[in-house]
Amino acid sequence: MYKSEQLALSLKHLIESGAWKANEKLPSLRQQAQISGFSLITVMNAYQELEAQGLIYSKEKLGYFMAEAPNSLEIAKTVILNEKIEINSTVFRYLKSIQSENIVPFGIAFPDSQLLYSTKLMQTLAQRAKHHQSYEQVPSLPPGNLELRKVIAQRYCMQGIPTDPSDIVITSGGLDALNLALQTLTKPGDYILLQETIFYGAWQAAEHLGLRVITIPEHPKHGLDLEAFKNAISNYPIKVCLLMLNSHNPIGFTVSDEIKLQLAKLLQEHHIYLIEDDVYEELYFDHKKPLSMKYFDQQNLVFHCSSFSKTLGASLRIGWVYAGKFSENIQHLQFISTLSVNSFLQNSLAAYLSHRYYEKHLKSLRHTLKRLKNQYYQYLIKNLPDTCIVHYYPSGYFLWLTLPEHINSNVIYQTMLEQNIGIASGILFYRTEKIPHHLRINCSFELTESIKQALSQLVKSIINFQR
Repeated sequence: MYKSEQLALSLKHLIESGAWKANEKLPSLRQQAQISGFSLITVMNAYQELEAQGLIYSKEKLGYFMAEAPNSLEIAKTVILNEKIEINSTVFRYLKSIQSENIVPFGIAFPDSQLLYSTKLMQTLAQRAKHHQSYEQVPSLPPGNLELRKVIAQRYCMQGIPTDPSDIVITSGGLDALNLALQTLTKPGDYILLQETIFYGAWQAAEHLGLRVITIPEHPKHGLDLEAFKNAISNYPIKVCLLMLNSHNPIGFTVSDEIKLQLAKLLQEHHIYLIEDDVYEELYFDHKKPLSMKYFDQQNLVFHCSSFSKTLGASLRIGWVYAGKFSENIQHLQFISTLSVNSFLQNSLAAYLSHRYYEKHLKSLRHTLKRLKNQYYQYLIKNLPDTCIVHYYPSGYFLWLTLPEHINSNVIYQTMLEQNIGIASGILFYRTEKIPHHLRINCSFELTESIKQALSQLVKSIINFQR
């Protein structure tokens, strides 16, 4: 056992005996080194181990403090500190492995490109390309095309969210919007809160920016576990939350308006910022579009990030962030990094959105995705053993599979890849020492014979590993 582990174990016994009260300051690193006789490095490693267990927490320049005593053991089980995140290499290798045209694309993040093709958008692009407008001669500077920002602002207003075009900053897709928002609100070492299972781009951003991540588990019924959320913000100095609440990727749930309202009140009470990843907001199956957290925001604490890439295609990487009073900050960061999106694309998209073409396209897209998702779901629940759970929610184009815990979904992924079938293993979406036993399936492709054969191969592989 390392010296730091010995010290951590001794301190844990002191904590459990009630030596310190909740939120009481612990001896400093130097003081603890003098008391214990260990080096500063050993003491620091021991404190970080206790922090990872949820027993203590740190405040910048102030030191370490005791976590809430009554909940400390419960928090250690449900709220997890992820301090050293290493996922970028994993994601890079995964994306490289499924990029071949020969791979059945169950693992990709975008819908089938054939569903996203819009004849009217292509016509608009062609018409604009024929005319050499002045906008083509100037740099694409933040905050982006004014007409496009006006159209986006109008769409917010139609949802009951008062919005001015100056609140909007156009970005190079949804992930760029998330990264810019995180950079605006955090600095290395800050605590942010994520859902335990979430789109890998959030983990990548946290790793890149050197952030400490607190995760909370999903609620089996409501999606977001409010009690775990309360525990986390009460015991850690959370600065920012990054959440997916509508058509969650990869699981698929949409959090109810009642839960969103309670969440908004907690954010306001503790003055915590929320970055909402809402790139699937238009892909709902019901008649009513789900509300974003921006609707419940009373103190400008919510950054709403979205994109057109999931509805109009991966090549049209145009997103935006509703930044409000932080618009200037976002623009300054954008100016020294990605600048803005190509002015020709922005201008063409603004013209396309100004008509009813987009609404007709969305209506058709939702109808098709609903039909396909139901077909995939019916096939899987009919052919998979009862020990496998297929999670179905009425939105988006992903199905989330929970396999028996002894089945390693990463091994399933490798096995399928050898048969030119791509799937997304749970290892991409959560950081845990346990064996990953979840899969995400993209079900936006028509069930042709080749697609059915690929699904059949996946089912056989799962059954074989279960034996």
